[in-house]
Amino acid sequence: MATVAVSKDSLESDSDIHITLEDQQKINRFARHNAKWEELRDDLKNKKGDLQNLEDASDDLLLVDDESAPIPFVVGEVFVHFNMEEAKEKLEEAKDKVKKDIEAIEAECTNIKTLMSDLKTQLYAKFGNSINLEAEEE
Repeated sequence: MATVAVSKDSLESDSDIHITLEDQQKINRFARHNAKWEELRDDLKNKKGDLQNLEDASDDLLLVDDESAPIPFVVGEVFVHFNMEEAKEKLEEAKDKVKKDIEAIEAECTNIKTLMSDLKTQLYAKFGNSINLEAEEE
């Protein structure tokens, strides 16, 4: 059985840290912002995948030989057939919407990162190495 030696100095340094209600609120706010930022990163990754799929679909439309052939297009949960021009228009509209969504998500991520950076600066200034606000590497 292994024993762990803990020095008296390390116990005293931990007990010297006093967390006020304001400090706890800052820590909680940082945690909420961090969770939101992680969620937005996942959304951003999904939107970029959607945009890539739409661009691939646009490229595939260029390969269609028969201009009069109906092109299936997903609307909600069903396929609707459009002619070539309508399908191209719908794809462009969908790409524009996804690009706007990506811009909005990126802007929100930037705002959240700024808030997190301010909170991190305040918390590290008070607690130093006693607090860890860095993301874990996967």
